[in-house]
Amino acid sequence: MRVTNVPFINGRYWAAIVAASMCGTNAGDLAAGPLGLGHVRGILPIAAAFVMILLAEKALKWSTVAFYWLAIVVLRTMATNIADTGTHEFGLTYPAFLLLLAAFMICMLVVDRLLRFRPDAEPEKTEVPVVPDTNWRYWVLMLSAGVLGTALGDWIADDGLELSIAQASLLGAIAFACVLLAAYRFGLSKPWYWLVVVICRTWGTDLGDGLVRALRIVTSKPEALWISTCLTAALLAIIVFGKVSSGKDLEVAQPN
Repeated sequence: MRVTNVPFINGRYWAAIVAASMCGTNAGDLAAGPLGLGHVRGILPIAAAFVMILLAEKALKWSTVAFYWLAIVVLRTMATNIADTGTHEFGLTYPAFLLLLAAFMICMLVVDRLLRFRPDAEPEKTEVPVVPDTNWRYWVLMLSAGVLGTALGDWIADDGLELSIAQASLLGAIAFACVLLAAYRFGLSKPWYWLVVVICRTWGTDLGDGLVRALRIVTSKPEALWISTCLTAALLAIIVFGKVSSGKDLEVAQPN
């Protein structure tokens, strides 16, 4: 994506990542369930939608972060279906699945580091930090982070620690805050950036599922999925495009 279409890393960015995680969680379940795509069949059309967003961003000379956030939500939706496919359709155990995903992300970070390495290169400096280069490695890592976060969130709430959805959401909030503070403390390098994203995806999974369960008190599951998807999409739009009346967004160092 063009630099003008990529958001800055600040407080608004992390709030939007949380909202996008919730939205993608609900949208993935909506696609697999009420829309009738299923876990496996839903992956291809969602992937096609993601590619179309990237192509549109290149073809249209618009300067807007809407392309980035649409891509993030669609990729997060696909990650939900991939995670459910691995654990529900293929029958992989959560510990094995989580270890495989974590190992894959580490390998991708190593590959990215090797491909970017230049012995005589000067470190890049920007006054306002932005996300890492949105090349193919970035999107592969973002998808992997979504799959890992989905599986980890489900494992914490249902199959592993067997916490209630409220307890899992609280644990996710604490973990997200601690990792984010540590990232600020030690500098937001790429490993720290992706660790924060994974924890955010985990927390967003439990928050999204919790919203659906809350709505099911007064409505059916299909309607709860529709409502929750619309609510979280609206929340994301407000965070991304709403005006900040006072204060400054929290700035951090650029991932490297």
